[in-house]
Amino acid sequence: MNCNIILRIFLLIGLVTFGISSRGEESNDYRLGAGDIIHITVFPNPDLATDVRVSESGFISYPMIGKVKVGGLTLDAAQQKIAHLLEAGGFVHDPQVNIVPTKIQGNQVSVLGQVSKPGLYPLDTFDMKVSSILAEAGGISENGADLIILVGTRDGKPYRKEIDVPEMFINHMTGDDILVRAGDVIFVRRAPMFYIYGEVQRPGMYRVERNMNVMRALAEAGGPTQKGTVRGLKLYRDKSGKTEELTPDITAPLQGNDVLYVEESLF
Repeated sequence: MNCNIILRIFLLIGLVTFGISSRGEESNDYRLGAGDIIHITVFPNPDLATDVRVSESGFISYPMIGKVKVGGLTLDAAQQKIAHLLEAGGFVHDPQVNIVPTKIQGNQVSVLGQVSKPGLYPLDTFDMKVSSILAEAGGISENGADLIILVGTRDGKPYRKEIDVPEMFINHMTGDDILVRAGDVIFVRRAPMFYIYGEVQRPGMYRVERNMNVMRALAEAGGPTQKGTVRGLKLYRDKSGKTEELTPDITAPLQGNDVLYVEESLF
């Protein structure tokens, strides 16, 4: 047989073997998450075969051994844990446990909106918090709002929570850094913006920072030009679908979509 043909055969066998091995490793690396449905069999006890759902807290209920936490475990680790409990309880001698996922809920969290890298992120552990997922997504982008929204399911009911991210760290509101669950969606909306034009150094659109007032807005835009004056400063604000014209004090707070106009001095 031609040497080139023999070499090709060996290469083909190697690629097929590598592909099977890789798929097996990927399967073994999968970590069980909330909502997953798994089929469990135990040799030599076919009566223990059952389908169970992983709860939101990571537990399954299994005959004889009761509640078992498998959330966050790989398939191999979950199999070993159930086998150990069955043998330790004296129920089965040398059990061979096999777990096959029949429905994968998707052990992932969606991060959408104003983050550096929006997308789907896997829950590498079962105790990941909002701050960890945001870090995975590269953090809130420059135009992202401080207040984020998390939606999902808790105890079988729709769940929604607004979280002020800076407050979690500035004022130690660690209770808001909640655990995320498979299927959760974190949405970071665009930060509120204001607009300033007229006789200012840098007219344009700017982010409304926390506790921002008219004076800080003027400073953000570089202040008035030599021709500009803060006297007669105009603020246009949308109110119930109508634009309201105001003459604000420089300490007046700003809102999203406010428009400031700096007039030219007459003198």
